[in-house]
Amino acid sequence: MDLAISNDDLGLVVTTMGGSVWRFFAKRDGAEVPLFRAPPPGTSRTALQAGCFPLVPFGNRVRDNRFEVDGTAYALTPNMPWDRHYLHGDGWTSEWSVAAHETTRLRLALRHRDGGTPYSYDAEQSFTLEGATMKLTLAVTNRGDTTLPFGLGWHPYFPLTPRTTLTAASRSYWDEDESWLPTVQHATAGDLDFRAGAPLPRRWVNTAFEGWDGQATIRWPEHDAEIAIDADPLFGRSLVFVSDPAFDPGYRYDFFCFEPMSHSVDAHHAAEGGGLRRLASGESLEGGVRFTLRKSPHTTGRPG
Repeated sequence: MDLAISNDDLGLVVTTMGGSVWRFFAKRDGAEVPLFRAPPPGTSRTALQAGCFPLVPFGNRVRDNRFEVDGTAYALTPNMPWDRHYLHGDGWTSEWSVAAHETTRLRLALRHRDGGTPYSYDAEQSFTLEGATMKLTLAVTNRGDTTLPFGLGWHPYFPLTPRTTLTAASRSYWDEDESWLPTVQHATAGDLDFRAGAPLPRRWVNTAFEGWDGQATIRWPEHDAEIAIDADPLFGRSLVFVSDPAFDPGYRYDFFCFEPMSHSVDAHHAAEGGGLRRLASGESLEGGVRFTLRKSPHTTGRPG
């Protein structure tokens, strides 16, 4: 089911499949300017075609589909046929229910029990438009009987134009192995240093960053526009993804991802939990991120 909210500045279409943002756009001179990647036409709804999807009860991959908590081993059943690791939690592959729907506000809920993981939880996601800002919030409550590590995040896809730049300050980043799991940590440098603003590399990038300060800006000079990202302190990590035509033959360097994360990749095996929060039965975790449309101060002209 698709659900729309809007105001004078922004429009948003959310699908209950995966609790995903299907379309997010600015209203300019009677036209729609995509702020998240525009989806393909048609009635199919899958998170991997959407503009953004939630990461709950954790994001990214878990090494060998297993982890331990206080000496007890837990197993995960891989949820994607093309990935041997359990990927991105359950929210993005589940049907959410509508909890509230108003002109500029929407709230979705998810009740997850079992399903190939040790996690039982309730999740809630809200979408609010206030002027030129879209606010997303995500909350999860442990409904299982045991204490488990939880994390939150989002997986937005942004348009990638020839002149797009990203500004985001982080302390370090991780190399990855052939199965997309972290290996060696490096100080931020080179073409992955976005602290002063830089273009996205035109090569494969699937890089997790540590020590993100919760602030980022994506600029599209061609459209005289930018998005300012402001995340709650919970989201102290981020991930940048740029695909490659050798991996995805249909890819034309036309989108990239900048993903606010509460935890590291493979955090279930990281020292001190990698940002995951242990929740006992009935305990909750919640955080929000704001996306604000602004006119770029570095360009002039009209948006395309």
